[in-house]
Amino acid sequence: MVQTQELGQIIILNGVPRSGKSSIVAVIQETFDGLWMNLGVDRFMQMTPARYLPGIGLRPGGERQDIEPFVPILYSAMYESIAAHSRLGLNVVVDVGHHDAYAIPRRILDDSARRLNGLPVLFVGVHCPIEIIMERRQNTGWKLGNTADSPTPHPVQLWQDEVHIPGIYDLEVDTSLLSSGACAEVIRQHLADSPSPSAFQRLTAHYT
Repeated sequence: MVQTQELGQIIILNGVPRSGKSSIVAVIQETFDGLWMNLGVDRFMQMTPARYLPGIGLRPGGERQDIEPFVPILYSAMYESIAAHSRLGLNVVVDVGHHDAYAIPRRILDDSARRLNGLPVLFVGVHCPIEIIMERRQNTGWKLGNTADSPTPHPVQLWQDEVHIPGIYDLEVDTSLLSSGACAEVIRQHLADSPSPSAFQRLTAHYT
């Protein structure tokens, strides 16, 4: 008798840098039942040769057109790996910052959704007001480079403007209102109480 492999749950946390995604990932890995693998942006950037960095972490604005053509390929590889883990029964949590503000539209989120077709995916929008983002950047030693006329550096504002487009999620959390532990608990309860997630299916329809 052939046993059917149970699919691993996939949780994708999408938000700007410093929004608190990595902290939520840590809580999920430490407290959720079962084995949870972290296949997020930081892990893939660590594997990327220096001359191609920031790789999938390339920020909005079309600044690095020399490496931009590689970014969709790197995303495809990441999502194929996520899919492979799930099919083997491993749970996966992913922290990422999706946007389409490249030199030309790349439709990476659309492609990513298609690669996880048929798998259990919870797509979570991780929000945080830009004032809190700026505080966190300062606290980690980031040099602001701002002026009185422009208190928010343009790259930071671009992230805030672009990362939640089109805004189709199964669940949204705000790390300025909830701790990372509380956000993880909201995610846990949503998985336990809600019907099958549908955001990635709706994203596929949105981009068709």
